[in-house]
Amino acid sequence: MTFLALDVGNTRLKWALYDAPCVGARLLASGAQFLENIETLEDGDWARLSAPNWVLGCVVAGDAVKRRVEEQLEIWDVTPRWVVSSVAEAGLSNGYDHPARLGSDRWVAMIGARQRLLAQGRARPCVVVMVGTAVTVEAIDTDGRFLGGIILPGHGIMLRALESGTAGLHVPTGEVRDFPTNTSDALTSGGTFAIAGAVQRMVENLRHQCGEEPVVFMTGGAGWKMAPSMSTEVELVESLIFDGLLEIADRRLALA
Repeated sequence: MTFLALDVGNTRLKWALYDAPCVGARLLASGAQFLENIETLEDGDWARLSAPNWVLGCVVAGDAVKRRVEEQLEIWDVTPRWVVSSVAEAGLSNGYDHPARLGSDRWVAMIGARQRLLAQGRARPCVVVMVGTAVTVEAIDTDGRFLGGIILPGHGIMLRALESGTAGLHVPTGEVRDFPTNTSDALTSGGTFAIAGAVQRMVENLRHQCGEEPVVFMTGGAGWKMAPSMSTEVELVESLIFDGLLEIADRRLALA
């Protein structure tokens, strides 16, 4: 029973085909496409795939984009299922004031992080960081309760905001420096340090709440850029959302 996992973000659709809808399944194929090019999937990347038996995804890009994805999936006789954040699923409980309003990508990534954490050994508090168009930083306690999280702009949004609001800042991308001495490096370092500082603050909040050092998982398209500049140890996991979708599919099928 092959399984197609979909992560439809603000900028790109990422997909992964596995040989089964369960944790530990073997990856058969994967890819990514910018949202403006979704219509190329049916005759492009997906044309070479065998029809999946099960499709599960999370989408934050809105209903119009979701419909475009569903149209591409019509090449196969399969109905996609979409994750909606709930009060509890796959061992994680949701402390959001209105659980269904939590972004499904945030929820799925936290489920993936919790599953990965438990597979490594005993339960511990953890912080889940997604670095993409926006940056989210989530706190999960030792018992698997999502306590809350923060959202801040990603690098690109920060830079565009400065360029549009400040004269003379249309400069090339710089490098991250401890002490920047040019405008390009100052902008790049400023965005990086803002994200690193937000993560560090959440780590401190969760350490104080739970009484022990949290594990920090980082994912997202720009995670590899951020990880070297973090002031706290992080585990970079590119597939965290797919890990979460596999865990959800595994649990749902077990209950079916």
